[in-house]
Amino acid sequence: MEKNNRVRTRFAPSPTGRMHVGNLRTALYAYLIAKHAGGDFLLRIEDTDQERYVEGAVDIIYRTLGQTGLIHDEGPDKDGGCGPYVQSERQAKGIYLEYAKKLIDKGEAYYCFCDKERLESLRQEVAGKEIMIYDKHCLHLTKEEVEEKLAAGVPYVIRQNNPTVGTTTFSDEIYGDISVDNGELDDMILIKSDGYPTYNFANVVDDHTMGITHVVRGNEYLSSSPKYNRLYEAFGWEVPVYVHCPLITDEEHHKLSKRSGHSSFEDLTEQGFLPEAVVNFVALLGWSPDSNEEIFSLEELVQEFDYHHISKSPAVFDFTKLKWMNGEYIKKLPEERYLELALPALNQAVTRDCDKEKIASLVKSRIEVFTDIPEMVDFFQELPEYDTAMYTHKKMKTNAQTSLEVLTELLPMLEAQEDYSNSALYETLQTYAAQKGCKNGYVMWPVRTAVSGKQTTPGGATELMEILGKEESLRRIRIGIEKLQEAQA
Repeated sequence: MEKNNRVRTRFAPSPTGRMHVGNLRTALYAYLIAKHAGGDFLLRIEDTDQERYVEGAVDIIYRTLGQTGLIHDEGPDKDGGCGPYVQSERQAKGIYLEYAKKLIDKGEAYYCFCDKERLESLRQEVAGKEIMIYDKHCLHLTKEEVEEKLAAGVPYVIRQNNPTVGTTTFSDEIYGDISVDNGELDDMILIKSDGYPTYNFANVVDDHTMGITHVVRGNEYLSSSPKYNRLYEAFGWEVPVYVHCPLITDEEHHKLSKRSGHSSFEDLTEQGFLPEAVVNFVALLGWSPDSNEEIFSLEELVQEFDYHHISKSPAVFDFTKLKWMNGEYIKKLPEERYLELALPALNQAVTRDCDKEKIASLVKSRIEVFTDIPEMVDFFQELPEYDTAMYTHKKMKTNAQTSLEVLTELLPMLEAQEDYSNSALYETLQTYAAQKGCKNGYVMWPVRTAVSGKQTTPGGATELMEILGKEESLRRIRIGIEKLQEAQA
């Protein structure tokens, strides 16, 4: 049912814990479809499964949508006239029972009073699986028999009265038309014995009454989709546009699970990923733009997104690609925000007094996640143990003997030097290299090795010395000289 021909989508999560990447993608695609068309994006909380409800999960939903920029136009906190937007509140108002009774009046649903024992007797094995196909036993109860059981308080459910002959065809924007034999539909339960609606029934009622025009969900719901169509037809309602998204798998092509360690949005942010990078990455899990471009802001995604370009094939969660993408986003961060995010990791790794902002600047273009920082900068805190073999570098034409010579000759010059700024130190080392008639690398390599004790560092020799300061730089160079002397003794 369209509301003033305006596109309206919804994100309808269940509050069962952290937001899975698949759920985030559903929210993102629903948001993009609505915003691309200038429509409305709704938030609805589906909390009718009380057994799976997790305390605090609703807060996680709000926090995740806020951090990712997927701001809803209507929801529990923004009444747009279609509320309540929480299913348990809608259930308390009797909305679902009211609609179920409308179907009973039309002959499209019926009360079922069968107890567990009788239902168990209906179980049968089909293709190696044990299933229960209801036999419409209670459909044949007279009106008087039904009223008598209701008056006596006999527990009941309300079942959909599906046809047993013919076919039902369901149309999806991605997967096309899907037809099923009506004999396979079964009379699914609409209202459970506790008075709560089933997921399928509540979905249809809520989507219709909220004017949802486009429904986005995972393709695991494809098999139950014909049942949705039967409900829309039973009510005489217009069927919305359905967009089923492909499965998300890990790199071994298994369904992405919690065991992967990065299946939820919070897992990723805790590992140092930026929300905007995660959104960009998740957008490409099953969708591709017209161009070969891969980096998109949320605003650019709104402009580019065409749901007809969603793939049928499973989308692989490429963790390496996500890290690369996050690194690209880090490089573009404004300095103030970058420092705010980088300093906690820096302070964890380096507690000694030194210019942390300069260290942060050195690593900005080299890290992919903020958790990369400690291992990259830990040598500023303490010189690690290292092998003198590191002084040998074929390209620089250095080895232990030449390095010992360079460090020994440079030491008195660096002891005499007062200005330990990067530029002043670089000039000193460059001048020394020119006097020796060698390339800069011949001098810089042994100095950088001595002051860092690492094969690779986020900065050159003089940048590191500026941050370490005169006293610590000289101490480390003297240690380097001793190591090289011992190795040659």
